[in-house]
Amino acid sequence: MSRADSAPGGAETTAPTKRRRSQTRQRLLDAAFDAFADDGLGRCTVEQICERAGFTRGAFYSNFTSLEELFLAMWEQRSAAMLDQVRAVLDADLAVTDPRAVMEHVLDAVPVDDKWFRITSEFTAHALRTPPLRRLMVAREAAISAALTPVVSTLLERAGRRVTDPPALGRALIAVHDGTLVQCLLEPDSAELRAYRLDLFLRVLESYTEPVAH
Repeated sequence: MSRADSAPGGAETTAPTKRRRSQTRQRLLDAAFDAFADDGLGRCTVEQICERAGFTRGAFYSNFTSLEELFLAMWEQRSAAMLDQVRAVLDADLAVTDPRAVMEHVLDAVPVDDKWFRITSEFTAHALRTPPLRRLMVAREAAISAALTPVVSTLLERAGRRVTDPPALGRALIAVHDGTLVQCLLEPDSAELRAYRLDLFLRVLESYTEPVAH
């Protein structure tokens, strides 16, 4: 490394470069989100995403090796944002008095997103035909469950319930969420469906918790 590279001025020139690279990456992710949702993951090309983002193929391949890698980066980013929203429920120090209040707060932090569902459902079908991707998705789903369950457990403890089997609770909550998501998207204005969905979550909480002993 030269003296000029190690000088403070060198660090100053590196920071804007990193910032521009981060901005380029984010614009590609945003463009891909819209392209995947509008046109379908299987019909999108690198060129289409670059055109939407206003970049060349070179910009794409300096950030991602493939559309699959781009999707996984998108998934990781959106999962992290969702978990941050759920954890913020704890930071708010909400007064929860029963499991219903716990579930309502958690569900408020996990939005029902039409575009994201379209993207993930198509990629899931692709992963089912691609064993390495399938294993990766299983691992990431497990990581999301492992991060989400302690938050729910802490809120339930505030409400006077103890989780008896945290891993099973995490899997069951994800199963109910995924299973009712399509119905919510198909009937977004149905209050009856939303009430039914919440009732299913409460039944899961009841099955995997018990009153805290005093």
